[in-house]
Amino acid sequence: MPPAHPPEFRKRAIELARTSGKSIGRVAGELGISESCLRHWVALADADEGKSEGLTSAERKELTELRRRNRALQLENEVLRKAAAYLAADNLPNNVPGGRRAGRP
Repeated sequence: MPPAHPPEFRKRAIELARTSGKSIGRVAGELGISESCLRHWVALADADEGKSEGLTSAERKELTELRRRNRALQLENEVLRKAAAYLAADNLPNNVPGGRRAGRP
């Protein structure tokens, strides 16, 4: 993955895309970045400035963190669920059919 561009570069690229009168593809080519990258930057800037619908940069960052935390909690719950089932089965009396200790002396 290529290195991230500095914020000043992004800001200037967005400004050029908005004010130069050139197409985004042409501006992107002159700057040596992909057209989709510049379109993405412009769309994010529009959302951050309230010019368009969509998530702001801060909201995107928060959503990413919440999704990461949600995955971790789901994994923890699954581990706890399996541990509880294992311990519950281990505590069954010896004479209960289907218990882990059934049939053992």
